Amino acid sequence: MLGMEIAILSDQGGRSYNEDACGHWHSDRHLCCVLADGAGGHGGGDVASRLAVQTLLDAFADHPTSDGESLSQLVWQTNEAVLGHRSSDKRLRDMHTTVVCLVIDFVDRMAHWSHVGDSRLYWFRQGRLRDRTLDHSLVQSLINAGVLTPEQAREHPRRSELQSALGTRPEDLQVGASGGSVEVRAGDAFLLCSDGLWEFVSDEAMADALGQAGSASEWLEALEHQVREAARSRASHDNFSAVAVWLMEPADDDALPSEEA
Repeated sequence: MLGMEIAILSDQGGRSYNEDACGHWHSDRHLCCVLADGAGGHGGGDVASRLAVQTLLDAFADHPTSDGESLSQLVWQTNEAVLGHRSSDKRLRDMHTTVVCLVIDFVDRMAHWSHVGDSRLYWFRQGRLRDRTLDHSLVQSLINAGVLTPEQAREHPRRSELQSALGTRPEDLQVGASGGSVEVRAGDAFLLCSDGLWEFVSDEAMADALGQAGSASEWLEALEHQVREAARSRASHDNFSAVAVWLMEPADDDALPSEEA
């Protein structure tokens, strides 16, 4: 049975308030982490992100599963919850949010994830990037078409234009998934983050910071420092948030997952 260390970072950056939200839930067997980045103005973005996080965590806690398809269904149900709040309050009619969710089964040592929009999940093994989600965004479609490189996309003037987000009509919603569960092992590290973080920190810089960190919280501290340094000339830079999960062997087979936040 795997153990874990978890750390959370959420900062308003150069904005007047924070529209990001994140959280986690765990039992002896399962961990569920969720991060969301809201938008919509008039308080709608923060409402949408908090609603997405709480809806997903509550739904998973009610019926924990190790099934990737079930997780994607929870994301679809969360979209319905966001749409319901939009229709019930005119002030929230334009709200929407990205979301990324990670589930780990400590007993079977398996993980799966799902996402909508441009909040990302990164999976590292032995200090190297093994996989990450692909954004539902205009610039990602241009990267896929060979028109832009990932480096060019970071500076593109339309880099924040999404092609899918929660709060979208079901017929237009795109939900990304890990394509089934993957086997995880002690030493693996996961990072869920909003675009306010990854826009300023390259994949290579994330891996370098991971290799020098002694804990999940130290990893996030290093990433936070990089964001602040890179965004120093941008007074109104975006909110930035992250959830870091380190997997490890517990001290004994009966040890429960530990956490740090």
